Amino acid sequence: MPVRFPANVQFKAVLLPLVFLAACAAPPKPPVAPPPPVVPPVALPVAPFAVSKWEMLPDWQTIDLQPAWTAFLQSCRALKNKPGWQTVCARTNDLAQPDNTALHAFFEEGFAPYQVFNPDGSSQGLITGYYEPKLAGSRIKTERFRYPLYAVPEDLLTIDLGEAYPQLKDLRLRGRLQGKRVVPYYNRAEIEAGKAVLQGRELFWADNALELFFLQIQGSGRIALPDGSLVKVGYAEQNGHPYVSIGKKLVEMGELKIEEASMQGIKDWAERYPEKLPALLAQNPSYVFFRELPNGLSAPLGALGVPLTETYSIAVDPRTIPLGAPVFLATTYPNTAEPLNRLVLAQDTGGAIKGAVRADFFWGFGEQAGVQAGRMKQGGQMWVLFPKGAEPVLGP
Repeated sequence: MPVRFPANVQFKAVLLPLVFLAACAAPPKPPVAPPPPVVPPVALPVAPFAVSKWEMLPDWQTIDLQPAWTAFLQSCRALKNKPGWQTVCARTNDLAQPDNTALHAFFEEGFAPYQVFNPDGSSQGLITGYYEPKLAGSRIKTERFRYPLYAVPEDLLTIDLGEAYPQLKDLRLRGRLQGKRVVPYYNRAEIEAGKAVLQGRELFWADNALELFFLQIQGSGRIALPDGSLVKVGYAEQNGHPYVSIGKKLVEMGELKIEEASMQGIKDWAERYPEKLPALLAQNPSYVFFRELPNGLSAPLGALGVPLTETYSIAVDPRTIPLGAPVFLATTYPNTAEPLNRLVLAQDTGGAIKGAVRADFFWGFGEQAGVQAGRMKQGGQMWVLFPKGAEPVLGP
């Protein structure tokens, strides 16, 4: 995921003591009459969370929680030993085959709902979709299969900024060594031009550059080999450059109308103008590297390290939404006003998923899942369920 290093991190530690010393050295001032009382403005919810109630979650009392239970058990595999989660995850052992009534009681007794807000106080955000695509590919390069799917380069450095700056916990900087300096890693255009040392790092070869590009956006997929077998691949690393939407670029260039800038719309454009495709793809400097996954996995592994659950896992911005947490999502089905209200699990992240009320809805594997994911650009609201005793501190 791309990381922006706060420019003022190094300066705060220096400036604050100087200001303090200057204040101590100044001569005392004569007393000043207190200002007249000020009527405070109407307070917006403290971003990013506000205490909520179960009845505020649309359809909470009537939704079926059993499909979400499967995804929740996956989250507990990763969280069961972490502070705040031990008790609630241990209680899952008491519910071998819970019915819907028991599941509602489990969540209402063990969790507290908090609504998520944007920094400006608004509660509406963007809900998009992603899926697990299938590509035709080969383990060897041929005339047909000539677009490489790379493993992580040996010269790619990943620096955990939280080790030096606790306030930057979970943020990582990607780069490479140039002499004694760490410089940004190669961008997409440079990688495609052969500047990165990637010979021998090819996992597979695909037959379609755009499909391979979309695989990088989705983060995981399956490769159909010439012998008919399917192999699974998943996200391993990223080059550290920010994600740029090529759909948005096509709209800015006047090539597509905004309502045409879906995944299918981009594919249709690429079929009409194949000669323009390489330059378009280079507009997104982000580049994803992969690893081959065990075929026994039921689904792709998300950032939490557990398999995703079709239509019950979401990708979030972990700077706001804790990975693994249950999230009540209130949105609509793609291109409709039909409500899509359900309990989902925050089990993944994505380079384009930035912001508080922001999620990417996992539609599953295959062509139909791809259609739904490509069409999904809905408004939505989100509530995070925090284990009781581990609720967020909202300030004074």
